Amino acid sequence: MAATEELAAGIGYTAPACDALGLPRASLYRWRRPGIRRTRPRPKPHRSLRPVEQQRVLDVLCSPRFVDKAPVQVWATLLDETVYYCSPRTMYRLLAANGEVKERRNQLHHPNYQKPELLAEAPNRVWS
Repeated sequence: MAATEELAAGIGYTAPACDALGLPRASLYRWRRPGIRRTRPRPKPHRSLRPVEQQRVLDVLCSPRFVDKAPVQVWATLLDETVYYCSPRTMYRLLAANGEVKERRNQLHHPNYQKPELLAEAPNRVWS
């Protein structure tokens, strides 16, 4: 940014200096005024789920019936039963907020085996 400022001062124009260094002008203008920040927190949407509803969805996702299924599969199964709690994306958001977005099925972990070391003491003794 400082190099762009020096170049702009030498040329007299900001746009050619930014173009020469491949820097967007908006970034330079933002850098010149660092005190302007968005301080208000983002408002909560009025259609978002209440905490009781969020807990109900989490209970369904963590129930023994759905514990090893993806949220899209849970959503489709519940729709077949004419039950709708929320969208699949909301299910993913709720799982992420609670630190549960990961592979939900049990995974097989392979141990690390030590690779054999081949040591040739004479010519034509080791082939691999």
